[in-house]
Amino acid sequence: MGEGSKLEVGQKVLATPGLPEGGLSEFVVAPEESVYVVPDSMSASEAAGMFITYQTAYYALFYRSQLQKEEVLLVHAGAGGVGSAAIQLGKAKGAKVIATAGGPEKVKVCEDLGADVVVDYNKDDFVSVVKDVTNGEGANVIFDPVGADVFDRSKKCIAFDGRLLVIGFAGGRIPEVAVNHALVKNYSIVGVHWGLFAKRNPQEVRRIHDHLMDLYHKGDFRPLIYNEYPLEDVPNALEVLGERKSYGKLIAIP
Repeated sequence: MGEGSKLEVGQKVLATPGLPEGGLSEFVVAPEESVYVVPDSMSASEAAGMFITYQTAYYALFYRSQLQKEEVLLVHAGAGGVGSAAIQLGKAKGAKVIATAGGPEKVKVCEDLGADVVVDYNKDDFVSVVKDVTNGEGANVIFDPVGADVFDRSKKCIAFDGRLLVIGFAGGRIPEVAVNHALVKNYSIVGVHWGLFAKRNPQEVRRIHDHLMDLYHKGDFRPLIYNEYPLEDVPNALEVLGERKSYGKLIAIP
């Protein structure tokens, strides 16, 4: 630690390691502005599983969409890293959460996370389910890390004054938007770029981190961990991740 550091030797922390070295090593060096204190009650794996994903979901739901209590939140890929975070933080806010997931195992994961309704997109049409659950009104906020056809179909079940959050494009295709449709249905398409926000607002990032720690203490969320892998088994972990066999986060253990 440098002279004048606010950190103490022995504190449990999480950090974003510097590039190009990255974090897949036994020892890392990170600038202090990228280091965050976590409670002793939080395991190292939970801290690693929380970082970035929960901040992204928090920023998306509480800043960009201004999610309100009792609103309907539709979370796509609910068993994934950011999706699982969005389910838990949405419930912490008091929203009614509908999640989508592929297959019985991932549906069960979303149910265990607290989702009120879970749609297996391999069998059912989420648009129909959302309309049925909301009596035709649609979802107030849609959390979409998938893009492609999922984004296209989400526009069919968004509520008046709804907010469609663009988190990423795991589905591969970057969708295009007919803006007249947004005008007619009076909804907003809202970009979510956590990395740039964090770079421009470092003090606000610390406030978000502190609030997340408060929510963790209250039991409002627990990072979803699929498995822990020894460092030498990281290539296998990446294969599991690439084949979409996992849920939540995969953790490398030095």
